Amino acid sequence: MRLPSMSQPFLLAPIAECPPGPPGAQVRLAVLGARGVGKSAMIVRFLTKRFIGDYEPNTGNLYSRLVHLDGDHVAVQIQDTPGCIQAQEDCVQVPDSLSRCVKWAEGFLLVYSITDYSSYQSVQPLYQHVRKVHPDARTPIIIVGNKADLLHARQVQAKEGLQLADELGSLFLEISTSEDSQGVCDVFQYLCKEVSKLQHAGSTDRRRSSIIPRPKSPNMQDLKRRFKQALSSKVK
Repeated sequence: MRLPSMSQPFLLAPIAECPPGPPGAQVRLAVLGARGVGKSAMIVRFLTKRFIGDYEPNTGNLYSRLVHLDGDHVAVQIQDTPGCIQAQEDCVQVPDSLSRCVKWAEGFLLVYSITDYSSYQSVQPLYQHVRKVHPDARTPIIIVGNKADLLHARQVQAKEGLQLADELGSLFLEISTSEDSQGVCDVFQYLCKEVSKLQHAGSTDRRRSSIIPRPKSPNMQDLKRRFKQALSSKVK
């Protein structure tokens, strides 16, 4: 059943922090997109399972939580971002605060609303900005078409989102934050897993590069031969 949206704007209430858990990997995620695409609602839906329809424009809230991932506790930080991105042709104007967020994060959700074509147009230049900051192609970026329940107001077809994702080499999903809590959870958990894999690969590479190759063990037969040669020369 679809929950009715609130008639008055709702200011995002803080979610209680979880107590510090065992030391481990910390996953840093950023949710990016134009204003009104449902970024804050997606984050709150993932963290609390609740859906809240209306939010006042935020200035960028950071959530730090312990999340169960494959049986382990993983410290996840999710940066919500204000929808102040302006796309013009093939470029996007990104505020300095948002650029710092992109540098900080390790995994990204690029969100648009299927009911707002202009929000869809901002995805490609925003993707290019993220790739400029993170040129490593392994950095996970997921394109999300939100508000999939509002089919009567659709402006972006699913095939358009899929085509864009194929062109950019990214994963694409359409979800309904209001009606599909599990879909939202799956998106965030998948992104967490991809970042964790990248962290593990990076730590493995660092360990390999820090290991000093051990000298090869000398061949004992060669040492015996040299020793006999030295003895025979002394006898002569």
